[in-house]
Amino acid sequence: MKMENIKSQMRKGVLEYCILNILDKNDAYTSDILKELKEAKMIVVEGTVYPLLTRLKNAGYLGYRWEESSSGPPRKYYLLTDKGREFLKMMDTSWADLVKAVDHISQKNIKANKTQPKL
Repeated sequence: MKMENIKSQMRKGVLEYCILNILDKNDAYTSDILKELKEAKMIVVEGTVYPLLTRLKNAGYLGYRWEESSSGPPRKYYLLTDKGREFLKMMDTSWADLVKAVDHISQKNIKANKTQPKL
């Protein structure tokens, strides 16, 4: 498997969590969300983010408001709902558990490699 495919699959798995974290700080327009994801090296395209935002909105985790724009049509700003904040807390716990498990396995592997004799 190519490394780019592996990276892409890993990013897809945490994209929802990243978006909820972005919106936990401030309401955001889709291009602002994309910009922050790209700054964090989470390379995504609008075609990936829009369906995810819709799914999160339909689940009740996100709401939105329209805001007039001086440079074109009104903009839809997404915001985290109370239900979304609760969901994010659960995701925080799941993420911490996952990181702990992966660290445990990788550290165990590192220790095993150090104790094995070199050939």
